[in-house]
Amino acid sequence: MGKGRLEAFSDGVIAIIITIMVLEMKVPRGDDLASLIPLLPVFMSYVLSFIYVGIYWNNHHHMMHSVQHVNGWMLWANLHLLFWLSLFPFVTGWMGENHYAALPAALYGVVLFMAAIAYWVLQTTIIRQQGKGSILAKAVGKDLKGRISPVIYLTAILLSFVDYRIADGLYVLVAIMWIVPDRRIERALAYGEEGIHEKH
Repeated sequence: MGKGRLEAFSDGVIAIIITIMVLEMKVPRGDDLASLIPLLPVFMSYVLSFIYVGIYWNNHHHMMHSVQHVNGWMLWANLHLLFWLSLFPFVTGWMGENHYAALPAALYGVVLFMAAIAYWVLQTTIIRQQGKGSILAKAVGKDLKGRISPVIYLTAILLSFVDYRIADGLYVLVAIMWIVPDRRIERALAYGEEGIHEKH
């Protein structure tokens, strides 16, 4: 099976997720700047979630470039990732509406943690299907950021019940870690193409 259908479906779901998140921001009744102040927590949580969804979309796009064939396990692993991403609008809205209270902030972290695990499952499934010598396997390597992120999420979940601001800071920290596009796959693809040309 070709990867085009999987990519198109994933892009469509991610676009819907972003649309639902922005619709969570209700239009204020007032017509002055003061009427926007109550929306600030919702807006800030939306910005953070938008960045996270953008990071997943960007990395998913690069990862799919390394895929040659799609099997059933990869389809289910991809759906597993999309399931956790589809919960972003709910946890984003709940956290924003409740001004980053402990439980909503913790649940936000749970969804981030599960999305990270789901991405790792998809990545591992692709590598198993394509082999340890595949472009993705070489590009990922030890995947230090991928290993550290879930640990930070778990720490943030626990600390959200101590002080939500610490948890929020940790969520922002992980986003900053990943906001720079991951060039490993691009470099591996370029190297692979150069190797092919050299052989010819």
